[in-house]
Amino acid sequence: METLEEQRQLSLLLIDDDAELCGMMKEFFAEAGHRLESAYNGREGLILALQGAYDLVILDVMLPILDGLTVLQQLRRRRSLPVIMLTARVQQHERILGLNTGADDYLPKPFDPDELLARIRAVLRRSDASNWKESTTVTIGDIQANNMTREVWIAGSLVELTAMEFDLLAMLMGSAGRILSREEITAALFERAATPYDRFLDVHISHLRKKLEGGHSLIRTIRGVGYVFTGSD
Repeated sequence: METLEEQRQLSLLLIDDDAELCGMMKEFFAEAGHRLESAYNGREGLILALQGAYDLVILDVMLPILDGLTVLQQLRRRRSLPVIMLTARVQQHERILGLNTGADDYLPKPFDPDELLARIRAVLRRSDASNWKESTTVTIGDIQANNMTREVWIAGSLVELTAMEFDLLAMLMGSAGRILSREEITAALFERAATPYDRFLDVHISHLRKKLEGGHSLIRTIRGVGYVFTGSD
């Protein structure tokens, strides 16, 4: 049985130059009770993503006028809207490039529409979830995170995090001092099993370190196990 969250109508934007695919996806999501709009080039898609009221953007990598990575870069500078990338490319480094640019998830083409919907729901659950139930604000060392506003401050300076980065930080800070295994983090945040060759978690950990640490080792890697948030050198 679907939860109340899964029953609510979603407003989605698909940016893809394949008109036939866009038509099929619009029909699929309509039957599932959701609204999907389409844009067929990167420039049009970026304008709609910046101006519209969407829950999530589905963004193809290969687009005319502006490619998908450029659209994502421009979007990330102005909005924290969740984004799932679609790519027909199979090279791992190209998928990692999308994650590095700020994508919340990626799905290779061709894909199963039911899997896409499941991934959309997973990304939105992560964006909406509150990982700290007891306190609105958590402070460890110089880092202060507000669970209600989803803002993170370091020594009084605001740090811009993506939705995924905030959720990962929330989990680490909420378990400060305790080692979290890769399997535990992957299951909780990505809602799938960890695989030996999946760089998804590593990419987001790397992003957090660059944004938070400033020469301090706040997130330690426990080789072969996982990660621990120490909050200090």
